[in-house]
Amino acid sequence: MNARRAGPLSICLLAAATACGPDEPEDAEAPSYTQTRPSFTAREGSDATTSIRFTDVTASAGIDFVHATGAFGEKWMPETMGSGVVVLDYDGDRWPDLFFVNSTGWEGRAEDRGARSMLLRNLGDGTFRDVTREAGLDRPIYGMGGAAADFDADGDTDLYLTAVGDNRLYRNDGGRFTDVTAETGTAGNAPGAADPAWSTASAWFDADGDGWLDLLVCNYVDWTPETDLFFTRDGVNKSYATPEEYNGESCRLLRNEPASVEAGGSSVPGAAARISARRFRDVTAESGLENPEGKSLGIVIDDFTGDGRPDVAIANDTYQNFLYENLGEGNFADVALDAGVAFDEFGRARAGMGVDVGDILNRGQLSIAIGNFSNEPVSLFTQIQAGLFQDLAGSARLTRSTLLPLTFGLRFADFDLDRYVDLVLGNGHIEPEIEAIQGDVTFAQPPQLFRNDGRGGFVDAGAMAGGGFDEPIVARGVATFDYDRDGDLDLVISTNGGAAKLFRNDLEPGPGWVRLRLEGAAPNLGAIGATVQVFVGDVAQRFVVSTASSYLSQSEANPVLAGLGGGARADSVVVVWPGGARTVTGPVEAGAVLTIRE
Repeated sequence: MNARRAGPLSICLLAAATACGPDEPEDAEAPSYTQTRPSFTAREGSDATTSIRFTDVTASAGIDFVHATGAFGEKWMPETMGSGVVVLDYDGDRWPDLFFVNSTGWEGRAEDRGARSMLLRNLGDGTFRDVTREAGLDRPIYGMGGAAADFDADGDTDLYLTAVGDNRLYRNDGGRFTDVTAETGTAGNAPGAADPAWSTASAWFDADGDGWLDLLVCNYVDWTPETDLFFTRDGVNKSYATPEEYNGESCRLLRNEPASVEAGGSSVPGAAARISARRFRDVTAESGLENPEGKSLGIVIDDFTGDGRPDVAIANDTYQNFLYENLGEGNFADVALDAGVAFDEFGRARAGMGVDVGDILNRGQLSIAIGNFSNEPVSLFTQIQAGLFQDLAGSARLTRSTLLPLTFGLRFADFDLDRYVDLVLGNGHIEPEIEAIQGDVTFAQPPQLFRNDGRGGFVDAGAMAGGGFDEPIVARGVATFDYDRDGDLDLVISTNGGAAKLFRNDLEPGPGWVRLRLEGAAPNLGAIGATVQVFVGDVAQRFVVSTASSYLSQSEANPVLAGLGGGARADSVVVVWPGGARTVTGPVEAGAVLTIRE
């Protein structure tokens, strides 16, 4: 194990941002996909006083999206892995819209060949309308996830979709999307690859500091219908395979560079065409990000070193996690092993799915949460000193409640506006018949909500949250946004082979909030990578404008919604823009909507 890892006493002294009590017990045996574990039925520390209440408003909001898998009995591996949901404002009206990624089915098969992804426009009255066809996004794709940002600096939000096969980049021109994958070089495959990749997570960020948004595309395993392998859990019938059966594929870093208009960079004439004419070059090998052993499913981007450059954490499935430190000028080095986030405390690689990052006690020590396979609890790698993390899920009281569920999407968010981030998990197994093999594990599983107790621990609040937190679903993507603009964060969950869910947060008035809209300088107009601190009394909340978190999904990150915990105002707001410039403003009264320009 890592020689730099501190002992238990040192951890207690160093971990100022975490509770340092006795850990919950955790099974020390090697993880197994088929071994039965004891069932935990009691919920520890249920919080009967929590003010978080969710209402399932899927139907009344007009959301009727149902994910298709294309399954036809052969149990091809991708069928059980999709898909995600993207929150974006595609039409610039400042109401967050939704894009649900679908899987159209397999070529040559009738199952789900008519399925399409769905773009839902937020009408501002609590409902959504399907605008997929009129927006030009009704083309079939065996989709996985997506990420949205203004890559060409023309003022509207573009959309990137990952898939089994070639990915797609859609340029947004005033609410109408055009497929520009070929002319921009963004299919996401390794140069010269014989087969298209199976891509999963993706993220927009300025990797090299030139102001333009680059594209990180993570790939999963080297699978095709022709190379599909027989895998069984019961010794007789075919099951969905685990990634251990296949070779991995490297993530790809695509650098955003200028392209000539004549080469097809834009169809708009004049100066607007020149600013939109962009092309992407694969710089994976030269950047230090190439690793063909990776089996990547989740990306989160943050400045883990405090040097002002965006670093990258990647959750891998049955392979060690990556933590890429940004060395400057587009160069990266994997420091996961030295940092203590590559493996669990027993030196095992877990089956990582979704990932997110948050400052759970608002003290500047970041925690990386990773959703893992059934019989592997959620990871909570927390900074205990510069460059070193420790999995403190046990002391945060998360291990026992998260041991049996299989967690895909997860998200840190302050649902009760008390200034401390809570944690929501989207759970669901990959094998429909798992209960026949493991009696204590089901295919459909309820989501979980853990309320931050303000002392470094989390309390299981799902039983009191209402909504669908007692309804088993096969969750995949999890995203947060304030869809009704009432000042609290709502929740959207995509499912595998089922209906999407929209949960409205019905928080009682009182805690107070401020909404901060950031406008970055060209070419990064969306201020991707900006860090926001909101000071209320002696508490400093931290937010990052990012397109990456959870599993195959994207939450609303700009504007920033900051809870005041009952305070009358935010005393001050500090924005650190990409590149290091700072803007300080305040005080900001509760209920205010403030635009901050770089």
